[in-house]
Amino acid sequence: MSVEALPANQPADQSAEQAADLWNTLSGAELIQAIGDGRFPEVSDVAVHIGQRITTAEPGRVEIAWTPAEKLCNPGGTVHGGYIATILDNAVCLAAASTGELFTPMLTLNLNIDYLRAVFAGQDYTVTGTCVHPGRTRMFSTAVITDAEGRPVAQASASVVPNRAFAR
Repeated sequence: MSVEALPANQPADQSAEQAADLWNTLSGAELIQAIGDGRFPEVSDVAVHIGQRITTAEPGRVEIAWTPAEKLCNPGGTVHGGYIATILDNAVCLAAASTGELFTPMLTLNLNIDYLRAVFAGQDYTVTGTCVHPGRTRMFSTAVITDAEGRPVAQASASVVPNRAFAR
């Protein structure tokens, strides 16, 4: 987390202190929603690079708005499968993290993806992650990307574990 990502209208020390308070007190779902609301900085530059915007977070479920940029396209003119995998991975991990008493980033053990339709730059997509099994040591989540018409374009399932480096 960088201080630059915090609101510019507050002193850096105060903003960093407020962010630390949120980090140490909000549940997983509450902190994820705070990121989406702009009250807490993105915890990863990857999310910023791919253009994800968290819209909703509740325990066991997150929703992300995604309008992929041209920079994410392969030479064929569609969004590269690696970036599709990246946003699906973010969604399954956030869904699992949303179940915690405190936010803990997740590590992916495996990620299985089905690419169903082409994904195009400049179009709006919704990515929904759901934690199917919120275990203490191993969690299982699914995610689906849908287009503006509600059709699935890609889906994933994954096993994830809490990253103990962030335990507190």
